[in-house]
Amino acid sequence: MLCPYKARHREMVKVKICGITNWSDARRAVESGADLLGFNFVRTSPRYVTPATARRIVKRLPARVSAVGVFQDEAEAKMLAIAHSVGLDQLQLHGDETPEEVARLRRKMRVIKALRVKKPFRAAQVAAYKRADAILLDAHSRKARGGTGKTFDWQVARRAQRQGRRIFLAGGLTPENVGEAIRTVRPYAVDVCSGVESRPGKKDVAKMRGLMEAVKGAAARNTR
Repeated sequence: MLCPYKARHREMVKVKICGITNWSDARRAVESGADLLGFNFVRTSPRYVTPATARRIVKRLPARVSAVGVFQDEAEAKMLAIAHSVGLDQLQLHGDETPEEVARLRRKMRVIKALRVKKPFRAAQVAAYKRADAILLDAHSRKARGGTGKTFDWQVARRAQRQGRRIFLAGGLTPENVGEAIRTVRPYAVDVCSGVESRPGKKDVAKMRGLMEAVKGAAARNTR
């Protein structure tokens, strides 16, 4: 059961670094303080990682760090097979997966359902995925589903947060704007990819450290 809204935000917002492709970046993300690491199994993504590579990385992660597999319109059996092989803790679904599919997968493991925000965005789109453990809100783009570096109207996420759902806020977050995003939305977690990269699939350690400092600063201001 989720904690009451105010109680949830006495703790620091969780940070997910997505698009991990190698151990060096994973280690530095963990050292910076990341709570979750995302591994992209969408073959068309510039951040695609093979299950074999992801497995080698996940085996070395500390127990406190959650490994999240990113998929898009993949067959349920294949997602579960990869999750088992790699040692994933959660699935993150970025395609047109239905509420029924999410419910089936949730019987096996935790599920984050990603929704792309474009006008008009209705609260019913969030409510439909009641079986998901969390909802990730990302910017809409015709070119890609995630990792675009685009932001969206954070008031949409703020309204979704008030529904009592765990919200992962994504879309164009950087060390420079993540503090404002957290103060505006008060999400359960922030999901950052291109905002801490030197190029697609390669993380920048200075940016990751800067992001964590900004998150800590925003959390401190929210608890005063």
